[in-house]
Amino acid sequence: MSGASPPKPVDWRRNLAALWFAEFTAIFGFSFAFPFLSIFIAQDLHVSAGRDLDLWTAAAASASGLAMAIASPIWGLLGDRLGRKPMLIRSMVGGAITVGLMFLAQTPMQLVILRFLQGATSGTVAAATALVAAETPRPRVGWALGVLTSSVALGGAIGPVIGGFAGAAVGLRLVFLGGGILLMLSMIPVLFIVRESERRRQEGPRPSTLATIRQRPGTVRALVVLIGAQGLVTLVQSASQQLVVLKLYEMLASGASAAAGLAFGAAGITNSGAAVAYTRVTKRLGFVRTSAGASLLLAGAIALLPIAPSAALVVLIVGVTGLLNGTVVPATAAMIGMEAPNEVQSTIFGINASSVAFGFFLGPLVGGGIAATAGVPAALVVSAVLALGLAGLLGIGAREPTR
Repeated sequence: MSGASPPKPVDWRRNLAALWFAEFTAIFGFSFAFPFLSIFIAQDLHVSAGRDLDLWTAAAASASGLAMAIASPIWGLLGDRLGRKPMLIRSMVGGAITVGLMFLAQTPMQLVILRFLQGATSGTVAAATALVAAETPRPRVGWALGVLTSSVALGGAIGPVIGGFAGAAVGLRLVFLGGGILLMLSMIPVLFIVRESERRRQEGPRPSTLATIRQRPGTVRALVVLIGAQGLVTLVQSASQQLVVLKLYEMLASGASAAAGLAFGAAGITNSGAAVAYTRVTKRLGFVRTSAGASLLLAGAIALLPIAPSAALVVLIVGVTGLLNGTVVPATAAMIGMEAPNEVQSTIFGINASSVAFGFFLGPLVGGGIAATAGVPAALVVSAVLALGLAGLLGIGAREPTR
């Protein structure tokens, strides 16, 4: 008597390896040019240095975050219903088209519009994170998300270094075009290697996301704190990143592109290492104390940037912030993965992506707005204070997840 054979279980390690290469390539493409938005606006779009440059930089940097904050929950909900792999492919196609089109931008407003469209249609990290969290055995979720985060960090490390030197050699326009091509190539391992577990059809009415979460006592509050923390650390990160570029531009002018590339490259390398190794610390201290302690040290590192007397010291400090971000981000993401019920993983990570995107939206506005009115050093001090608030939020409000 023959029957349909049961579907083969998904090899989560094979998935993770393929997604690592896919995300590395995608983030490499994104970070190829985006850290140098202020330089592109000044040199290619002919905006004068000073208040106008600060404000257009803030608008271009934050536009994608605003769009992503609106669109991410919708994509997350569709991911739980239609599949997480299709959402990942969709995000890579959207990113490839919009980033490539920035090659054609002739005015700051055109760049802002394309950045908005990029935010609305991309979001590769959230889609890949939801896929890894859903397909990985619970005891390995923290490690697996750390490995995935390392691909994001490493792509973000190498992209600005190569992009900075490429921009100096051939101009930032061609760098945007190259970024779009890399994003299209990132789909190859997803299309041919990544598999997703067969989706079970649920009989009867589907319970709401909130009803599903409330079945676990305390989970709603825990997720609110963690999603808020992810948004806040992103706000600090995105604000300080743009401020570092402006500080280096004030210090070096023509050499700012290469120096910024080295700074973000150093941050990406330390971030990547921390993302893989942080679980060794959480085994001893727990997720809450590890993430709160790293946030406190992050505040101290950012506070040193306004008084850094040389570009070399700025690069060194940015490298330290990468190490600390590489601990806070994957630790809080792993806590979300362990708290969220499997049935609504993609929806929860979509909401989390909205929080992260809102951080990307607010960060450049806060940093650029304060820099335009009170100067870059004052804006960096505000970023340090926000990192201190992040440490308090995690230390007081988060709970240690069960493993």
